[in-house]
Amino acid sequence: MEKAKSCCGEQAVASFRTDGLSDSAAMASVFAALANPARIDILMHIAKHRYCGCKQLTDTLPLAQSTISQHLKVLCDAGLIQVETVHPRSRYFINEDLLADLSDATGSFLKSCCQPQDDVIHC
Repeated sequence: MEKAKSCCGEQAVASFRTDGLSDSAAMASVFAALANPARIDILMHIAKHRYCGCKQLTDTLPLAQSTISQHLKVLCDAGLIQVETVHPRSRYFINEDLLADLSDATGSFLKSCCQPQDDVIHC
């Protein structure tokens, strides 16, 4: 059994900080991957079952195998899922660290947008 690794080489997003443009770009990249309802369904299915292969997804979701594979690649490229090769198949699992970081960064972002601020500088 091989160790878990990112699907497509180096992970696009490792973590989020709350202090710069790279955070905005990283968050936008992950949200872009989540902007498709089929990818959200795939992510939720993998999370529910802990590990999931492409065949299990194909048997469950009303999508062609090639479509599911494309969606898995996008989710993987964004760092949302990782793959573990168990010969002769691969199984996917949630990148819990990334989702926790995304949750924290999103919460901080929303709080900064929604809380009244006394020191606001108007444009």
